[in-house]
Amino acid sequence: MQERVVSPKKQTEDVDNSLRPRQLVDYIGQDAVKSNLSIAITAARQRNEALDHVLLYGPPGLGKTTLANIVATEMGVRIKTTSGPAIERPGDMVATLTQLKEHDILFVDEIHRLSRVVEEVLYPAMEDFFVSWVIDKGLKARSMNLGIKPFTLIGATTRYGMISAPMRDRFGSVHRLEFYDEEAMRTIITRSARILNISAEPDGLFEIAKRARGTPRIANRLLRQVRDFAQVVADNVITLEVAQEALARLEVDGLGLDKLDHQVLGSIIEKFNGGPVGLNTLAASINEETETIEDVYEPYLLQLGFLERTSRGRKFSAMS
Repeated sequence: MQERVVSPKKQTEDVDNSLRPRQLVDYIGQDAVKSNLSIAITAARQRNEALDHVLLYGPPGLGKTTLANIVATEMGVRIKTTSGPAIERPGDMVATLTQLKEHDILFVDEIHRLSRVVEEVLYPAMEDFFVSWVIDKGLKARSMNLGIKPFTLIGATTRYGMISAPMRDRFGSVHRLEFYDEEAMRTIITRSARILNISAEPDGLFEIAKRARGTPRIANRLLRQVRDFAQVVADNVITLEVAQEALARLEVDGLGLDKLDHQVLGSIIEKFNGGPVGLNTLAASINEETETIEDVYEPYLLQLGFLERTSRGRKFSAMS
């Protein structure tokens, strides 16, 4: 399936580290999360201790990875980045943990996808800074313990409910990232345009910001595509009219919805009389995976109030 321009999931063209803020003061939005992290970082540095383990959750594209890297910069330590699916065996986690230096940060994206056997290696590591694993099998099996340097685990997930309770309980602080409001999106996209040296009028940038679904990753992607349109079709300046025409060609409407969003809503309304309809049935009706519907489609539709989760399934909530 062709990648959607308004998908919050990371795509190839999104890899542009020049747009990532590197300090908390430059990170726009998520004020409560920033304030709490700033206090925790300051306190940890004053005590010369590792920062408490941090869990960041929320829809994709809101800045969880960026925040993890900012925390490392503010703490003045290294960061090792990996993901849940990348760590398949307990030995892989042991090898990663033993390589960390004092107060380093281990950032695990999609932490909900860690296997339970790998999680069990993390429990003593997070609480008491040692790792334990079993070598050999049968009568020759024996347990090995090894101390490691105090470190900070930062986990990121879009599926908070899928993290096991023992894992959740070991995080010192848990923060939910919310969709950004229009003013924050305007500030983010204005900053990106300045860094990318894009000529644009405020109304043009605001039009992009309004359709970016409250998600910085989508805003920056739309900005690049509108820039290309302005370069080829217009006078290399993003005006309101240029932004509107470019976004219309990309099939992104005034609310930031694309044809696939309308397909989801249309299926619920037309095929299932507004719902409720089970998630698996809905996914089958539009030939999509259930996880993609939960992670990619639903959060923004729920935010707009177009979709409702009920005990019987998904329901179009603007029927009346």
